[in-house]
Amino acid sequence: MKGKTKEFKWLEPLEENLNYKFKDIKLLKTALTHSSYANENKMKITDNNERLEFLGDTILSLIVSQYLYKKYPYYPEGELTKIRAKVVCESSLAFAARKINLGDYLLLGKGEEATGGRDRDSILADAIEALVGALYMDSDFQVVNKLLLENFEADIVYAVAKGALFIDYKTELQESLQKITRAKIEYRVIKEEGPDHNKIFYMDVMIDDKIVGTGTGRNKKEAEQMAAKEALLIMDEHHE
Repeated sequence: MKGKTKEFKWLEPLEENLNYKFKDIKLLKTALTHSSYANENKMKITDNNERLEFLGDTILSLIVSQYLYKKYPYYPEGELTKIRAKVVCESSLAFAARKINLGDYLLLGKGEEATGGRDRDSILADAIEALVGALYMDSDFQVVNKLLLENFEADIVYAVAKGALFIDYKTELQESLQKITRAKIEYRVIKEEGPDHNKIFYMDVMIDDKIVGTGTGRNKKEAEQMAAKEALLIMDEHHE
């Protein structure tokens, strides 16, 4: 395979997360290369992920537009535009990036690394778009369309139902509890499973040392969100 050497072995877990093997692995590396890293390492201006991001933004918008057009034949143009904007907004794309642990593979400059760039929404969203561009350049539109829908169709349907792809369950839980108690909310990792590149975190959310929800995720933030989501669902059931 073109470009497949030991130099790129560290990208294999990400390919597994994507369920796609790159023919030209250098495309994937470029998609993960932030401009800060390219500048620090005196790389060519075209060696960062901005050109792939430009391409991926257009392809992503087309895939989501086509999906919504076919899936919701009775929605007017204005409604489809609003839904698409929510699906491809920065926070939604960052949420999608976290689902595949994309931040773990980013190549960042020292400054971005030191200030938490690996988990910053704007950087993750740009990287997802660049990844889509890289997938397209390595394959074709049909392959990218299939891959994206396999990974994120449920999220798009959820966005239509809820009006947003990413709901901050932690904030929602905090605000709901503030109305009834001043007790402190605490999140605790109860266990971790799997190798470093593909860990699953199990998280409890607790109020006054009482477990009110449990969740799992590929990183601690996702596990916290899922624990908070379960707590909200349980609270809703009790209020019914």
